[in-house]
Amino acid sequence: MAALSAASQRLGPALCRIKNVKAPRRRLLLDNTMLLFMCLVTMVQAASADGKTLVLLDNLNTRDTHSIFFRSLADRGFDLSFKTADDPSLSLIKYGQFLYDHLVIFAPSVEDFGGNINVETITSFIDGGGNVLVAASSDIGDPLRELGSECGIEFDEEKTAVIDHHNYDISDPGEHTLIVADPENLLKAPTIVGKPNNKPVLFKGVGMVADPENPLVLDILTGSSTSYSYFPDRPVSQYPHAVGKNTLLIAGLQARNNARVVFSGSLDFFSDAYFNSAVQKARPGSQRFEENGNMDLAEALSRWVFKDAGVLRVGAVTHHPVGETSPPAAYTITDLVEYSIVIEMLVEGRWVPFDGDDIQLEFVRIDPFVRTYLRKNGGRYSVQVKLPDVYGVFQFKVDYNRLGYTHLYSSTQVSVRPLQHTQYERFIPSAFPYYASAFSMMAGLFIFSIVFLHMKEKEKSD
Repeated sequence: MAALSAASQRLGPALCRIKNVKAPRRRLLLDNTMLLFMCLVTMVQAASADGKTLVLLDNLNTRDTHSIFFRSLADRGFDLSFKTADDPSLSLIKYGQFLYDHLVIFAPSVEDFGGNINVETITSFIDGGGNVLVAASSDIGDPLRELGSECGIEFDEEKTAVIDHHNYDISDPGEHTLIVADPENLLKAPTIVGKPNNKPVLFKGVGMVADPENPLVLDILTGSSTSYSYFPDRPVSQYPHAVGKNTLLIAGLQARNNARVVFSGSLDFFSDAYFNSAVQKARPGSQRFEENGNMDLAEALSRWVFKDAGVLRVGAVTHHPVGETSPPAAYTITDLVEYSIVIEMLVEGRWVPFDGDDIQLEFVRIDPFVRTYLRKNGGRYSVQVKLPDVYGVFQFKVDYNRLGYTHLYSSTQVSVRPLQHTQYERFIPSAFPYYASAFSMMAGLFIFSIVFLHMKEKEKSD
């Protein structure tokens, strides 16, 4: 909007000057000026479309009960559109284009999404690179359960809850479902959960388990070893859906296209009441915390899932023989080559140099022939490598896949040829014995020939 106001300020004097021009030319200038103005408006609207977020709610009262969380998103520049999950005008895709960049589903009890949205549409949204934040509860409906299954997360049955008879809050009404989760149960990834602290987390909701065959699922917050998921008002008559550390309270997923999804089993986890609540376990002598870790964790999760954190990109990639500045048409075997790459990370809307010490470079034909670490040199990562004594078509490959960061991949193809006939050594030191044997044989043959030709045998006397 600032760009739009600046453009309008520049446009005002221009319109005043147009008044002093003759009518035909004035009309042409006016048309061109208005066309330029409309182009500027379109560009500003396109720029403001970044960060558009659709928020689906069970009812609009959730907007008030979770106002702190939504305000934090709005303060970071997200354009939030609040609608009920069964609104008949809902749409994620129009004319083959996604209308939103992110999706928040705070409607655990929805039975059918309204409009053109369903589980298949949301799955396509994720496949297209969209990010989704889902909060469930014990009143979870079938659509969220089906969406979780598509992402490798299995929710427990409706009306179940995570129960922990050893780690519940002092304000629990007696069902032991108001869980106090220790910060030690968080995933050890500051990019996802924020900087470590000693604040416990309040949780009340449904339990989840991860698909063991899905390597992309992240166990962000797990229950303690004494937790389990079952019906709070029934005696345990069968093995629970989730037990101990396998009980997931919050789970995440980063797809292979870098789309991110976060599932929380508790909608109350994001509420104002939980953000402002004190925490104390019901055990005798337990420490009381005036502040819990819900707000910090929720903000860190929202930064990660909406790609405000942990986003990497590749900048300029260069390679050339040592001592030169440009790459040749083809390298020669055993050349000494210098490779460099620029890697940047998104921090508060700005791209800054990434600081990492575990980035590897591979020189690959079918299998890697060279694998080495890249060293940071100013704003670039570089290394000198000696090419193998094998010719063919190779690739300089950087494949960086670390927890909490987007998958970084860069591949540069080069050709490596054998030595030309003028590049071979004329005399090889290791062949000196063979040279000596050849010349000694020639010398011996020469001497033998002289002796054989000039030697005369004595005639025998009678």
